Amino acid sequence: MTDPAQDTVDVERVLAEWGAVTQDAVLSRIPDDRHSAFLYDVMRDYPSRPSKFLRPALCLAACECFGGQVAEALDAAVAIELMHNAFLIHDDIADGSVQRRGRPTLHEAHGIGTALNAGDGLAVLAQKTLRQAVRGLDVGLGARLLDEFDLMSARTIEGQAMELGWAANGLTDVRTEDYLDLVMHKSCWYTTIHPLRIGAIIGSRGAADVEPMIRFGFHLGAAFQIRDDVLNLVGDEGTYGKEIGGDLYEGKRTLMLIHLSEVATGSDRALLDDYLRADRSGRTDSLVAEVMAMMERHGSITFAQAYGDTIADEAHKAFEIAFASAPPSPARDFIEALIPYMLDRNR
Repeated sequence: MTDPAQDTVDVERVLAEWGAVTQDAVLSRIPDDRHSAFLYDVMRDYPSRPSKFLRPALCLAACECFGGQVAEALDAAVAIELMHNAFLIHDDIADGSVQRRGRPTLHEAHGIGTALNAGDGLAVLAQKTLRQAVRGLDVGLGARLLDEFDLMSARTIEGQAMELGWAANGLTDVRTEDYLDLVMHKSCWYTTIHPLRIGAIIGSRGAADVEPMIRFGFHLGAAFQIRDDVLNLVGDEGTYGKEIGGDLYEGKRTLMLIHLSEVATGSDRALLDDYLRADRSGRTDSLVAEVMAMMERHGSITFAQAYGDTIADEAHKAFEIAFASAPPSPARDFIEALIPYMLDRNR
């Protein structure tokens, strides 16, 4: 489906503009005192690296769509970005990742203990910043924003638990619907659904119906995650910013791996089951290369790309419903243009 906004909106430029505003605000919230060397400098590391700043951009754009100003939603957007970086630090430790945004992960550079502490610090700072965001708002509206943040945090942690549990138990029968449930919890809720809902609530002073944002945010976030999964296999490491093939070494049940498990038979299936039951140390270079070759042979990557196109088509339909009451604006065009961008991006 053709997106009328994609020909008129430079998504990368808009992301860069709102990203610069958000990054400056994020870094300004992190203290600089006698604890800096072992805490605040470490907390500042990930937020200082190049990033898409998709989550705060969605929050700020949704706020504008429903009548608000960027300044009104900036603290909330900063809180979202701070929590995002806290999740990334903990995620990288849990996954044993070695690269993030083109540089060594925080635990590789500073050790697990220091990295964990920095992640905790960012999470605490996110909550403090959110409390600042609700000051001056109607008490009921402020409580609603705090509840939304708590819900997003819980959904994300639930999703992480699902993914870790699948890997720890060596599950070999994960299906596409299970993958979508995981993506809804771990990726969509805090990447797209929550920023959209928070921005719309602030911009409309609570008047906007944000329930349709769940369906739109799910399809937008799923398109984002599917593309991320594909890039982890076939992307350019210099552009992508993480180690290519890292998901395979970690045994993540991506859409490609699930498709492969649904179509592989005979010796392919036996090898795949051995791979799925192994821990990271048991997933050797040769075993990972075999699984990758099977994906190519069985068309698993092509399947995931086609599935992403279907998800994007549904995102267009859901967008029209979620933003039916939002008048035409550059911010509305930007959010609509994100749908094809999710599937075309290279990082």
